[in-house]
Amino acid sequence: MTRWLILSCFACASYGASFDITQYGAVGNGTTLATAAINKAIDAASAAGGGTVHFPAGTWLSGSIHLKSNITLYFDPGSTLLATSDPAAYDEAEPNQWEKYQDFGHSHFHNSLIWGEGLENISILGPGRIYGKGLTRSANQRVGNKAISLKLCRNVIIRDVSILMGGHFGILATAVDNLTIDNVKIDTNRDGMDINSCRNVRISNCSVNSPYDDGICLKSDYSTGFARATENVTITNCQVSGYDNGTFLDGTYQRKTFDKPNSPGPTGRIKFGTESNGGFKNITISNSVFDYCRGLALESVDGGPIEDVTISNVTMRDIANSPIFLRLGSRMRAPEGTPVGVMRRVHIDNFVVYNADPRYSSIISGIPGHDIEDVKLSNIRIVYKGGGTKEQASLAPPENETMYPEPRMFGITPAYGFFVRHVKGIEFDNIDLSYLNEDQRPPFVLQNVLGAEMNHVKAQHAEGVKAFVLKDVEGFDVKN
Repeated sequence: MTRWLILSCFACASYGASFDITQYGAVGNGTTLATAAINKAIDAASAAGGGTVHFPAGTWLSGSIHLKSNITLYFDPGSTLLATSDPAAYDEAEPNQWEKYQDFGHSHFHNSLIWGEGLENISILGPGRIYGKGLTRSANQRVGNKAISLKLCRNVIIRDVSILMGGHFGILATAVDNLTIDNVKIDTNRDGMDINSCRNVRISNCSVNSPYDDGICLKSDYSTGFARATENVTITNCQVSGYDNGTFLDGTYQRKTFDKPNSPGPTGRIKFGTESNGGFKNITISNSVFDYCRGLALESVDGGPIEDVTISNVTMRDIANSPIFLRLGSRMRAPEGTPVGVMRRVHIDNFVVYNADPRYSSIISGIPGHDIEDVKLSNIRIVYKGGGTKEQASLAPPENETMYPEPRMFGITPAYGFFVRHVKGIEFDNIDLSYLNEDQRPPFVLQNVLGAEMNHVKAQHAEGVKAFVLKDVEGFDVKN
C-alpha cells in the first residue's frame, strides 16, 4: 500500500490529479469488462481540466477507450490492458469517403482499443503492458484492429509501455504533430508503428518485433482527404526484428516460423511507404539495428516526394531481402491527376550488413522517365550469402512500374551487390562488398544511369566475372 501511494503521488505531482480506474468500478481480474469504468475515469479527468488516469497492477479487460485532451494514461508495473475479443465492445469504423486510396485499416480509426481524434496534450505512459489479444490482424474485418490509433492530434507522448499483439497496427498515428515515442517495446503480429502524415516526430530507444509486417513504418496516405507529408522526423537508437510472435518480449527469440528453405523471410524492418501520397521530407535515421528481418526500404509509388533523407550508423544481420531498397514507382493509388513522385537527396552512411539474402542485391530503381536523383552511399560494408549463378547474372529484371514495391518484384537480381536503374547522380564512396559463398554475378549492374561516381570501392568477384556491368550509362567515373 505504501509503495502504491508513493507511485500515485509521483504521478499526481508529474501529470496532474490522479483518477484511479478502480474508483470508477474497474475490476482487474482479466474477465470483467472494464471499458465503461475506464471511460468514466477519463471523463472525470477531462471535467477536472485534465489529469492522469491510473491503471494499477492487474489485468483490465476492455474494448474501445476514448482519449480526451489533457489526459495521461499511466500503466503501473504489473498492469495489463487486455483487448477483449467481443466485437460489440469496440466502436464501429467511422465512414471515410477517401478509403479507396488506402486499405481499410488506414482509413478508419475508431475501431481501436485506444483512440483519439482532434486532441491535444495526451500521453500514454508507464511500464505496464497493452495486450491486444482480442484485436484482429486483418486490415478489412470490421472489429477492433488497432491497439493505439490517433488522428489529427498534437503534442502526444507514448513512453515506456510494451505492446503485445497490437492487431493490424500497434500504433497508428495519422496527421499527428509533435509526437514523441520513446522506450516503447512492441512484439506484434502486423505493423509495429505506422507514422502517417505526421510532422515533428521523435522516435527513440524503441524495440519493434514484427515478423509478418513492418516494424517502424513512415507513411503518408490520403485518409484525411488531403496529401500531407511526413516530415521533420528523427528515428534513433532503435531495433527492428522478425522473431516469432511473443518471443521477443519473453526473451526466447525463436525463429521457427521463417527459418526454412526458400522462405520469404520475416519482415520487421524500417520502411517509408507504401502509402506515399504526401511524401517524406527532412528525415533522419541513426544508430539503429536490424536483426533477422528485411532491410531498409524507401518507397514513393503514389505521387509523393522523398527528399532530404539521412540514414547513418546502422547494422544489419540475417537480412531476408535487399539490405537497401530505394524505389520510385507509379502505382498511383491517389486522386486522378496526381503526378509521379520524386526521390532525391538521399544520403546513406556507415552501414554494416552481414548474411544478406543471396536472391536480392541492394536495389535502387526508378522507372522510365522518372529517375531517382542525387543519392550518396558511403562507408558501407555488406556481406551477402552468395551462391548466385551465371544464368542469374544474365537476367533482365522487369520494370513492373505499377506493382506493389518489394524487392521480389524484380525476381532474382543479376548483381549480387547493387542493381541500379533509372538513376541520375549516384555516388559510392568507401564501399566493401563480399560474399560467404562464391557468386557468379557481378557486384554492380548499372542500367540507364546518368552520372555514377565510384570512389574507394572494393568488391569481391569470381574469376572471369566483371566488377561492373554497364548498360546505357553516361558519366561513369572510377577513382582510387
